[in-house]
Amino acid sequence: MSIAQLSITFFLQMFFILLTCRTVGWIGRTYFKQPQVVGEMIAGVILGPSLFGYFLPEIQAYIFPPENKGTLYVGAQLGVGLYMFLVGLGFNTAHFRSNARSAMAVSVSGMAVPFLVAIAITPWLMTVPGLFSDSATRFNATLFMGAAIAITAFPMLARIIHERGLSHTRLGTLTLSAGAIDDAAAWCVLAIVLASFGAGSSVAIAAIGGGILFAGFMILLGPKLLAPLERLAAKEHAEGKPLSSTLLSIVLMLFMLSAWVADYIGLHAVFGGFLLGAVMPRGVLSAQVREKLEPFAVVVLLPMFFTYSGLNTQLTMVNSIELLAIAGVVLAGSVLAKFGACWAAARLCGEDNRTALGIGALMNSRGLMELIIINIGLQAGVIGPALFSMLVLMAIVTTLMASPLFEAVYGKKARASGELDAVPQHSSS
Repeated sequence: MSIAQLSITFFLQMFFILLTCRTVGWIGRTYFKQPQVVGEMIAGVILGPSLFGYFLPEIQAYIFPPENKGTLYVGAQLGVGLYMFLVGLGFNTAHFRSNARSAMAVSVSGMAVPFLVAIAITPWLMTVPGLFSDSATRFNATLFMGAAIAITAFPMLARIIHERGLSHTRLGTLTLSAGAIDDAAAWCVLAIVLASFGAGSSVAIAAIGGGILFAGFMILLGPKLLAPLERLAAKEHAEGKPLSSTLLSIVLMLFMLSAWVADYIGLHAVFGGFLLGAVMPRGVLSAQVREKLEPFAVVVLLPMFFTYSGLNTQLTMVNSIELLAIAGVVLAGSVLAKFGACWAAARLCGEDNRTALGIGALMNSRGLMELIIINIGLQAGVIGPALFSMLVLMAIVTTLMASPLFEAVYGKKARASGELDAVPQHSSS
C-alpha cells in the first residue's frame, strides 16, 4: 500500500472511529449511565476483530488494514499522553501532599494483595496448556499475573473522575495519587519480567532507577524551571492578549520531551505527560493551555487510543467451558483483591466507609492500561492467546463495573447530601 493510499485510509478510519465512539458513548450515557470513556472503550473492541472483523471481515480489513496500524498507534500514544498531561494540569498537588500517607497505603495494599492472589493461582494456571509459554518460569509468570491483576486504569480512572466532577475533591485526588503510584509500580514489575525473559537487566534498571530520577527531577526542579512561562503568560493576559503560539509550542515541546523520556526509560508516555502537567505552575498558563488543547485531545486523539487497543483484542479465544471457568476465577480473584484491599486500606487510614468504597470501586477498574500490559506480555512470549483473552475479559468487566458500582456506593449519597451539586459533571465530553 502506497503512502497516498495510507493517507486516504487514515481519514476513512478516523470517520468510523469518531462515529462509533460518539454513538456508543451516547448510548452508554443515555441508557446505561456509563461515562463517555467506557463507551469509547467498548467502541474500540467493536471495531476490532471480535465483532466488526468477525461478522464483516472483508470490510473491516479494508478500513483497518495491517499496514496502517503504525499510523494509528502513533496517534493513540499522542492522544493518551496528551490527555494525561491535561489531567496533570488539574491535579491538586496540595491535596496530594495532605493525602500522601493515605494514597501510599491504598496503593501498596492495591499491589500487595493482588500479588498474593497471583502467587496462589499461578501454579494452577501453569498446569493448563497454552496459558503461559513453555519458556515462562513460575517466578516471571507470577510477577506478570501480579502486575496484570494489580494494574489500575489510570487514564480511564482520570477521565471517570473528571466526568464525575471529582477532580478537585479529596476522593478524586487520593484515588488519582494511588492510581499513579500503583501503575508506576506495575510497569516496574513488568520491566523485571521482561528482563528475566531475556531483555536484559538494563531494562529493569532503566525503568526503576530512571523512573525515580525522572520523577525526582520533575517534582523538585520542574516548578522552578517552568515558572518563567507562567510569568510570560500572565503578562500577555494582563495586556489583553490570548495565549501566544510561541508559549503553546514551548509547552507542547516540553510535553513531547517528557513523554519521550518516560517511554525511553521503560515506563509509558502517559506518566511523562502526567508528571509535566502536575508540576506546571497553576495560573493563567495552565488554564489557557487546557482551553486550547482539551477539545481536540478528548474528541479526536483519545478515541484513537481505544480503537488501536481494540484492534488487538480477540475475545473469541475463550471458547470452552474450562477456559470460561478459569476466566471466572481470574475475574473474581482480581475484583476481590483490588477492590477489597483498597477499601480496607482507605478505612484503616481514617476514611469514612462511603469514601473508602468509592476508592475501591474506582481503583478496581483496569481499562486499557491492562490491555497495554497484556499485549506486551503476549508479544514478549510470557502468556498465550487464551490467557490474553481472559485478561481482556477481566479488563472489560472491571471497567464496566466501575461507574455503576461507584454510583451505588458513593455518587447517589454524595449528590443527595449536596456535596457534588456545585461541581460540573462533564458528562457530554
